[in-house]
Amino acid sequence: MTVPANNADSPSVNDLLTAVLFGPNFLQEHGFWRRLLTTEPFRRPGGGTPDERLALSYHRLRILNNALDSGARVAADPRALSALHEWLGPVDPALTTVAGIHYNLFLGSLLDHDADTPRDLSDFLALRRVGTFLCTEVAHGNDAAAIETTATYDRERDGFVLHTPHAGAQKFMPNTSPAGGPKSGVVAARLLADGADHGVFLFLAPLTDAHRALPGVRVRRLPARMGSPVDHCLTSFDRCFVPRDALLSGQQGRIGDDGRFHSHVPNRRRRFLASIGRVTPGKLSMSACAVGSARVTLAIAVRYAGHRMISASRAARQVPVYAHRTHHGPLAGAMATVYAMSLLHRRALDRWEAAPDSDRDEAERLVAVAKGWITWQARDVIVECRERCGAQGLLENNGMTELFTGIEGAITAEGDNLAVHAKAAAEMLFSATEQETPPGEGPGDLADPAFLGRLCAAVEELWFARARERMSAAPPGDPLGRWNAASPAALRGVEAHAYRQADEAYAEAAARLPEGGAHARLTELRRLFALRWIDRNSGSLLAAGRLTADQAASLPDALEEAVAVVAEHTPSLVETFALPERLMSDWPIAGPRYADVYDDPEGPWHRGRRTGLRGRAAEFRRPACGSRRRPLREKVAALGTKGVLLAYWGTASVLARWFEKPQVDADESVHPKA
Repeated sequence: MTVPANNADSPSVNDLLTAVLFGPNFLQEHGFWRRLLTTEPFRRPGGGTPDERLALSYHRLRILNNALDSGARVAADPRALSALHEWLGPVDPALTTVAGIHYNLFLGSLLDHDADTPRDLSDFLALRRVGTFLCTEVAHGNDAAAIETTATYDRERDGFVLHTPHAGAQKFMPNTSPAGGPKSGVVAARLLADGADHGVFLFLAPLTDAHRALPGVRVRRLPARMGSPVDHCLTSFDRCFVPRDALLSGQQGRIGDDGRFHSHVPNRRRRFLASIGRVTPGKLSMSACAVGSARVTLAIAVRYAGHRMISASRAARQVPVYAHRTHHGPLAGAMATVYAMSLLHRRALDRWEAAPDSDRDEAERLVAVAKGWITWQARDVIVECRERCGAQGLLENNGMTELFTGIEGAITAEGDNLAVHAKAAAEMLFSATEQETPPGEGPGDLADPAFLGRLCAAVEELWFARARERMSAAPPGDPLGRWNAASPAALRGVEAHAYRQADEAYAEAAARLPEGGAHARLTELRRLFALRWIDRNSGSLLAAGRLTADQAASLPDALEEAVAVVAEHTPSLVETFALPERLMSDWPIAGPRYADVYDDPEGPWHRGRRTGLRGRAAEFRRPACGSRRRPLREKVAALGTKGVLLAYWGTASVLARWFEKPQVDADESVHPKA
């Protein structure tokens, strides 16, 4: 498989489209993570209990950390954090969860605060202590600003007393058990000093040693959740003392040497938002994880559809299941959606990084809208691809069930999608102004991408206009009632906003491509993506005069034409995902010989072969389903003495070179921030 590289040759269609998906710095931002997941420690294991799989995830976290030149660089770079989630998410969701918490929420929070006060991070950078993040509580999820854990300043001891006042204030779902080694946490608590409540701040607190919770800390494992095992716990504090420098201070507030609270931010809510600023890179990471998971699932489904043969209309002839419109149609639609997800994710990341302070709120809102839309779209794509793989898609060894349950976690993490979109809907509803159709702009051509883009913008305008009308018609004096009247339409407006942003990202990416195959493929994908959305809203567009009756009637035919064009190229478009073949080989149905996994050496079809081989085939014991690896003793016996010596010499040489070379160079792993 080719990947973009700097050479004198003109880039291929696949190279150009891979750059569209991953950005112009593919090797610098993604090369390290792409290589890492193909190394032996990150290959898919066979089976194991939940505790064994959890231990493996923490073991992999240490391997990953040892391969980095600096965990602080990853924590400080949102592009590196996104790339980590984009590539590791499909391979080990549990590892991705604990790595994201450690590098982004924990280590990133420490780096973002106390710029003037050096803090020793060596234990966390070397993973002698794993970091975790304790914010939400049993009674406070999306309303985290109302949390009730307290941190009371004790003047005599010059520190804070962390305390959980009741059951509803227990920290809900942090990975705080001793699994994976000693843990420390960044704890969100209400700062109380001199009898005043100064709002929610973050505090660094040690939580466990290698075996148990530390004095003053209580940790209880929660019931197993769906998906990959993570040590989610209930955590509470019983007058646990931490020193004054445990407070992660900044402009939002600090306790001075005089023992008094000082802050440059008068509003308590803004202090809280400043403290948990790491939630925005977390949303970007959730989007990246969803994009990566959807890509892998679609690649598996398309490859399986190409070599799964079924009977055609004539019994003597067989065709791949992909030949049927009922099969390749949904996969072509999923391809257009996955490209849109990738482009919207990059758009949100670029705008958030480049936004000046004056545009920061708008950029953060786009990140939030993109996170909700992308993770919801990923779930739809994964479910569709799973169904297209039939019963094979239900087996754990083929990877799809793990990705489906993993995306459910992303939908809820860093703010539940519905709550996040509702907040965006309220902001956009009160800031939006009704726009008139530009003079002379009549119905255009459904084959024109620019016209389709205007229709996507029109859908957003129509839904927000409807929301404003409903709010105006509601009885005055009842803010909640007015919001309830407007919110369904406003939420549809937020969805339409995401579609418009994705379509604009398509248009910008296509404009950067030279005329040729890559430009044609991207334009075809954009047209299919837009037509599917417009078809869903054709009634509203027709009523508003944005579509003619003839155009509305011809939409199904235009949509089918776009499906046929994209479906023809979908198998080759999978190659633009740049998924390493060694990674794909870990999912049996991604290969043409997937049926060999289910071979039975004792089956009657091997009878003749067993006789010819004098019983050797009868002694064969196949590996666990989904793995082609043999037990070590069988490998050694097959190699012989000379083979073992050669294997040892080769492995030792490779390891020597591996440890002599820094595993992450500035030009191949994490993108240094400007």
